[in-house]
Amino acid sequence: MTATMPGSQSSLREANQRRVIRAVRAAGSLTQAEIARATGLSAATVSNIVRELKEAGTLLVTPTSAGGRRAQSVSLSRRAGLALAVDFGHSHLRVAVGDMAHEVLAEETVPLDVDASAEEGLRVAQRLVEAVLRRAEVDRSEVVGVGLGVPGPIDTRTGTVGSSTILPGWVGVSPQDALAERLGLPVHVDNDANLGALGELVWGAGRGMTDLAYIKVATGVGAGLVIGGRIYRGSGGTAGEIGHITIDDTGKVCRCGNRGCLETFVGAPFLLELLRHSHGELSLHQVITLAKEGDQGSRRVIADAGRHIGVGVANLCNLLNPQAVIVGGELAQAGEILLGPIREAVDRYAIPSAARALTVTQGALGERAEMLGALALVLHESELLPGDVVT
Repeated sequence: MTATMPGSQSSLREANQRRVIRAVRAAGSLTQAEIARATGLSAATVSNIVRELKEAGTLLVTPTSAGGRRAQSVSLSRRAGLALAVDFGHSHLRVAVGDMAHEVLAEETVPLDVDASAEEGLRVAQRLVEAVLRRAEVDRSEVVGVGLGVPGPIDTRTGTVGSSTILPGWVGVSPQDALAERLGLPVHVDNDANLGALGELVWGAGRGMTDLAYIKVATGVGAGLVIGGRIYRGSGGTAGEIGHITIDDTGKVCRCGNRGCLETFVGAPFLLELLRHSHGELSLHQVITLAKEGDQGSRRVIADAGRHIGVGVANLCNLLNPQAVIVGGELAQAGEILLGPIREAVDRYAIPSAARALTVTQGALGERAEMLGALALVLHESELLPGDVVT
């Protein structure tokens, strides 16, 4: 007969509480039946844990329905804390505050040349953080962490931007440390494509999936990879730089220093240059609008971009065999004008079994994917203990 060690029941209960909290935190809200399936715990154990954590102020339980039957929706309480998101794009900055139930309480967006100066970008970010906290009428003390997204690879060993050619104004800067010093809060950092993947995984088109790729196509091109339900960053943090695979080794010189990268065929500056002589100066938004209205030149440029992206996606499928490729970024707003040629190229160049298993779809979150991913990053990285609440 095995003796029961002192405190073992207490340790088991706390471990089970952590499992429930992690499941709810990852999903935003779940019914008790869904918690049982996600954690492998019995319905009776889940019921007891939910009751204990509700009484402790960690969980919020509200009536809902599931399958036409009455149920209880379980989410993390507002008292469990708030998360901040700071999303740097190449030409914008977006900041938001949200709660642990995945509800965005306030957000602000401003145009900004992020590439030029890290100091200016961080200064504006600090100002916007104060603005969203005021709008949401919450105190800084309620914030448990900040999710920070930057439009370039992050060297996971040093915390610095991994390419001086992609973000020249951020050379030698650790975005995580610099923002943490300004805000006095824990900061978790990742590149924008990874955060877009995490956003779609938690909030959007990737919900319920375990293996997917998120392709962001805007000023540049990047991919966020999800393998086994987790973001895959590689040994140094540069996994997913699909924009810098070589399409034509005699092609144009890319900002990374190589020739003929995918980005030189599909990035916004290159697409706009193709149309400049026939259409004049346009924005990418205007090109997408013209394409949807039937302009043949705009449609051709976007379709050609889709075929080039499809070649990269086909190679990705042959290597990783994901369930889905979710296309985001500004160019994804072109919808089937872009997605159709991507699918055609995948069918042509990918292994047939991999192509058949793949879904190519537009992201559900639009321009907010990276910002929501930054919020999700905090939810995933912040270890909330059973019974912990912000006071």
